[in-house]
Amino acid sequence: MLTLQFIPHSEIHQLTSEQRVKKLLRIVKNESIILLEGKLKSREEAELIRRTMESIDKKFKGIEIGTITPKKINKFKQGLMKVLFKEESGFTIIGPATIIKEIKQDPGKIQLFAMGVKTKSKSKR
Repeated sequence: MLTLQFIPHSEIHQLTSEQRVKKLLRIVKNESIILLEGKLKSREEAELIRRTMESIDKKFKGIEIGTITPKKINKFKQGLMKVLFKEESGFTIIGPATIIKEIKQDPGKIQLFAMGVKTKSKSKR
């Protein structure tokens, strides 16, 4: 079964960078695709990738990440987001590499190509 987990900006904006990275990695390791409102800071994205590389094993093969920033966003709104949350508006998708085959990004859309998801079958008794 494929699980998408939406995380609104309000849920993570008060977390430290380390807490954000840990939370996101934990969710992805549970084979969920994260739909994150907003964008990670560049150092947070780098830390997420670094920790992902350290976590790779037979079961966890890594992550795929894609971000989109609306071009036609109101400049006032964008400036307000930066001042209040020190974040830019946008949308980020993070998911396990075992599920996400590819993420294509355009200025106005993200295309996510997923592989077949295996479900845990119940054994016969």
